[in-house]
Amino acid sequence: MAKRHLYIAQALLAIFMLATPAKGANGLDDGKSILSPDGRLSVHLSLSQEGRLEYCVTYDGKTMVETSRLGLLTDIGDYTRSLEYVSDRESLVDTTYVMRGTKRGGNHYVAHRYELTLKAPKSKRDMTLIVQVSNNDIAYRYHFDGSKSISKDEPRRITILSEAGSYRFPEGTTTFLSPQIDGDHKGWMSTKPSYEEEYKADAKMDEPSKYGKGYTFPCLFHVGGASCGDTGIGAKKSNNSKNSKNGKCDGWVLLSETGVGSSYCASHIRDYSEENGYTIAFPDMTENHGIGSTTPAMSLPGDTPWRTITVGNSLKPIVETTIPYDVVDEQYKAREEYRPGRYTWSWLIWQDNSANYDDQVQFINTASEMGFEYCLVDGFWDVQTGRKRIEELSRYAQSKGVHLMLWYNSNGAANDAPQGPRNCMNTAIAREKEMAWMESIGIKGIKVDFFGGDKQQTIQLYEDILSDANRHGIQVIFHGCTLPRGWEKMYPNFVASEAVLASENVYFNEHHAKQEGFELTMHPFCRNAVASMDWGGCLMNHYMNKEDKPGKRHRRYTSDTFEMAAGIINQTSINCVDMQPSNLKTLPAFELDFLRELPTTWEETQYLYGYPTKDVVLARKSTKGEWIVAGLNGEASAKTITLSLPMFAGKTVSYYTDRPAKKGETFPTPELRELKVDKNGKTKVTIQGMGGVILKLKKI
Repeated sequence: MAKRHLYIAQALLAIFMLATPAKGANGLDDGKSILSPDGRLSVHLSLSQEGRLEYCVTYDGKTMVETSRLGLLTDIGDYTRSLEYVSDRESLVDTTYVMRGTKRGGNHYVAHRYELTLKAPKSKRDMTLIVQVSNNDIAYRYHFDGSKSISKDEPRRITILSEAGSYRFPEGTTTFLSPQIDGDHKGWMSTKPSYEEEYKADAKMDEPSKYGKGYTFPCLFHVGGASCGDTGIGAKKSNNSKNSKNGKCDGWVLLSETGVGSSYCASHIRDYSEENGYTIAFPDMTENHGIGSTTPAMSLPGDTPWRTITVGNSLKPIVETTIPYDVVDEQYKAREEYRPGRYTWSWLIWQDNSANYDDQVQFINTASEMGFEYCLVDGFWDVQTGRKRIEELSRYAQSKGVHLMLWYNSNGAANDAPQGPRNCMNTAIAREKEMAWMESIGIKGIKVDFFGGDKQQTIQLYEDILSDANRHGIQVIFHGCTLPRGWEKMYPNFVASEAVLASENVYFNEHHAKQEGFELTMHPFCRNAVASMDWGGCLMNHYMNKEDKPGKRHRRYTSDTFEMAAGIINQTSINCVDMQPSNLKTLPAFELDFLRELPTTWEETQYLYGYPTKDVVLARKSTKGEWIVAGLNGEASAKTITLSLPMFAGKTVSYYTDRPAKKGETFPTPELRELKVDKNGKTKVTIQGMGGVILKLKKI
């Protein structure tokens, strides 16, 4: 309660500190500064001489986003220039909410809200910019009021032709970005884009994107070694040092969007330009196999999705942000209390031919032996097992305390992928028939794959699948898909999306097996920071073949402890533990015991250590109240790290680690031993190259 009162006091102080704008003929003559409740984060709004709406962002007095543009070009008016001030309003947002399956269970969101209404030339509808600033997060969107009748001929809908929103960063900023790809037959069987491209670490801003289509959300920027002098759009860089020591910034900015539902499309950013930095871009025409509009349209009154900017002097607020959920609302009530858990999955190693009855029995038995809640039956089950035997398989699974999840092709006209079942998820009539059948035989989840892009038409399909599935008590995982944007809160039966270069690529080729450390130490700071991520499995096989023996296919390049720790680092409420039936006999007992108890839902997440693509250490508190610390080393050399763990102060913990690999040893030997944390909560841990570490309270 005291903490809540402190937040309110900080927020009221911030409101008191806000400068009242001058409401002259030219707009916000003196601009408007909106402060966070703690006063450290500031968004400054202004109108240029040309009537363009602009903003900049500072944190602790250091410029994180230089003067950049806002506004929309629509079919009912141009809200990017010659804008005039109409009115403004301030308020305090103070909400609490509980999440079921994200990085934090209980959330308290306090922000200063500022609404600025502007008039555009020759338009009868005013536009309102809504900005909310919390301690490390900014969210903004645009609102159009359609409740007031202007005339009987006035349109009651709007098409957004483009967004003027841009992001300009100080000189010297480096980037951690994944390139956007179009749908122009670059992917297998017309299944792109699917957010499965490779990240580049610490790249220069002006480095062209791989496909010339910009970059996917989320986008991470390291504002380090850069001049902190703010400059206007198109102006020369200054070297104003008054904002920070020696005029240098050292901060982090994460860009994303949230609240994207069926009334809008999903967006990304274009390649960097010297004048405008990065700008908002809508889907490419080639997405969804060329079907559907690239521009979103909505009924009035209406709101655009929220654009989010997370800012900090360290990576802590980036990793711990909850802004994707803070500003969105639940769209429907959960039909039931959906069950989190773990699942086995034959396809990752046994591949397409394993969707038969007998193979699935082995993975159901494995899930049962491990105490896992689910088993996922992948593509081609409709042919290899058939619907009648799937009913029998579901009954068998339930007799073993396991429920089935089934794979589906999203298809329709968007892709040519042969995997079935096809034509079951793309229309309302087909979905209702399919989901009623699944409910009748006890299916508890679906994984729907191969979506066509980010157009509004495709976003509508995601929402329809989720809504229909909820009516039948079915949870949903998406693969070959877009980034979820606040969907865990908006749609309570949504579990997670792939939207990442996932574990299947570790199987497919040796390059990605070698890159697993790089990739899994990237996602906590970017992709998994803003949404749940179905990576697709803690890989417990040493070799990428059914027999788990060298010679047939390439090896895994991470340690067993790395894979177990990844089960904690990768956040999703239904997590894949890719146990093969043979692993029950080959894995050490302490590994099996850990995986049997692997939590998947969390009350709290804390960033402790790390740098994107190099290493990461997180502490998570499970919904059962147990703290677990997990770390990954994405590089080849061992690292010794001092950690501050007040939750373990003076206690003896179970310490899962790897012994240094001996000469001629392909895989390091995992071990479980005890570690005493000192009374101040300090301890040292060593993480071997491409290895991991886990700390949890020792059970007595």
